[in-house]
Amino acid sequence: MITKDEIDEILRRYEKGDVTIGTLGSHSALNIFKGAKEEGFATICICRKSDEIVYQRFPLADDIILVEGFNELLDDDIQQRLRQKNTILVPHGSFNAYIGAGKIMDELRVPLFGNRELLRWETDREKQREWLQRAGLTLPKTFKDPKDIHGLVIVKFSGARGGKGYFLANSPQSFHEKAGDMIKRGHLRREELENTHLQEYIIGVNVCPSYFHSPLKNEVELLGIDRRYESTVDSIGRMPASEQLQIALNPTYTVIGNIPIILRESLLPEILRMGEKVVKTSKQIAPPGIIGPFCLETVITDALEIFTFEISARIVAGSNVGIGTSPYAYLNYGEGMYMGRRISREIKTATENNELEKVVY
Repeated sequence: MITKDEIDEILRRYEKGDVTIGTLGSHSALNIFKGAKEEGFATICICRKSDEIVYQRFPLADDIILVEGFNELLDDDIQQRLRQKNTILVPHGSFNAYIGAGKIMDELRVPLFGNRELLRWETDREKQREWLQRAGLTLPKTFKDPKDIHGLVIVKFSGARGGKGYFLANSPQSFHEKAGDMIKRGHLRREELENTHLQEYIIGVNVCPSYFHSPLKNEVELLGIDRRYESTVDSIGRMPASEQLQIALNPTYTVIGNIPIILRESLLPEILRMGEKVVKTSKQIAPPGIIGPFCLETVITDALEIFTFEISARIVAGSNVGIGTSPYAYLNYGEGMYMGRRISREIKTATENNELEKVVY
């Protein structure tokens, strides 16, 4: 495992006045690059050849490294090129989905904004649950085995997969029937059924607050709130109930985008406290705790009870709805603040104050 001392040694060789912000060309890269440019940084994109058109049409990357697959980020020559450019990488969901927390911990010798140890906690559902429980948040019930299912559950799988393959089940029989259907339709592989996460389905509104923890200011900021727009579950309501029954649709939960939300103000005290509790616990489980962005995925019921079912310990794609200005970021900063820019603002402040080692791992 790469140690913090090794990363700090690499950082000591950097030209601090010439730092480059880099990331994989996916997920929230445009958000990250725009924020970096607005804070005066050069940018570098590790991009699959099939996706290059995005970074040509939105020319926010000063340098593009073309690869066949994102796992090439771990190649020695690419890592050397990044270090030569004094690159600080900003992780997002594609880092976990295509490279994996283990390889990031063991093989990525480029300074990373944030605490890479928490990426491991994020990708392990049991560790996630332990983290959230220790923080005192309200969680849905979970079931160990499909045979234990009683009542409605949502079936999830490990990793940052954007809801692909998730489905609902209300009995062991319906679990196996729907799992078979998802496999037949290409949403799941049979071996993935060995690592299912069975979670009580809470009826309510999906709400995802995005926070930023600044080690430099020792503050937790609320920067935006969104909800996911999922296919096909969010479009099925456009069909008459009679048609739904006839086709016996087994809806998917694949995320295709995000929608901004402004919460009623009476919910904000608890939302703010939840973010602070999660940060406090993160310092206990993986010192120095969360650095920078994180997101809680919640459901709010008609009784205004907030259930937390997931945490992402890095920037989430839902923060893209705030590019330009998120309403909550505006309340603190005025115009022009959003998650990508807030990340680069923290790096810039750390660089100016000679505290860069506090925000990279």
